[in-house]
Amino acid sequence: MKALGIAATGMMAQQTNVDVISNNIANANTTGFKSSRASFQDLIYDNMAREGALTTEEGSSRPTGVDVGLGVRTVGTVRLNTQGGLIGTENELSMAVEGRGYFTVNRPDGSQAYTRDGAFQLSPEGQIVTLQGYELDPGIVIPENTVKVEVSEQGIVSAYVENDPVPVELGQLTLTTFINDGGLRPVGNNMLEATSASGDPLAAVPGDPGVGMIRQGYLENSNVNIIQQITDLISAQRAYEMNSKAIETADQMMSTTNQIK
Repeated sequence: MKALGIAATGMMAQQTNVDVISNNIANANTTGFKSSRASFQDLIYDNMAREGALTTEEGSSRPTGVDVGLGVRTVGTVRLNTQGGLIGTENELSMAVEGRGYFTVNRPDGSQAYTRDGAFQLSPEGQIVTLQGYELDPGIVIPENTVKVEVSEQGIVSAYVENDPVPVELGQLTLTTFINDGGLRPVGNNMLEATSASGDPLAAVPGDPGVGMIRQGYLENSNVNIIQQITDLISAQRAYEMNSKAIETADQMMSTTNQIK
């Protein structure tokens, strides 16, 4: 009897589904977070009678086969890269990306990571950094005695120093895009890593064709739809219970068979 193994794969798949949904709900208020969904695929089939096989000597053939599937497996978690809502922060170093693109940051080990979390601060040296202290790339240093920082939608950073009415241009921020955003690997701390599946990073000026713009003084909210996640959670729970019921039913059938004398 294959039902035990088949239902077991269904329970494991729904457990993964619940894990993914739970992570989405847990990050409902995480800046720049993108929700994910589990993607499933049926396993190979046990072909008990092949389609088109001859059924009589006169040449009649079987219109359908007898194929019994062996269950399901998880093949991936698909990240939904839709735009999250923007929320004002009254912090001049807060930046949100409206549209495609990621901020690039330099990690202490020399590697680079990518993020939609624009909750930036200043290091003791005046460098714009993430909340983990990772430097923004390209690096921007804010001079001492700066009274105001301005970031244009195209990523040009300017500073008003002391009483000088003319701003000083400090540099140009860029955004990084990928051919396949879904191929980026999440590594925590609101960071993503490039992989062979994502393609090479492509740096561009904000506002270029196919690239988003920077909104100073805003942060991007998570794109998690709580109502949809709760609905998906209930559906996953019911599917888990039905697979559990299938195991129970198979066990009862086997017990009945063993009792036949």
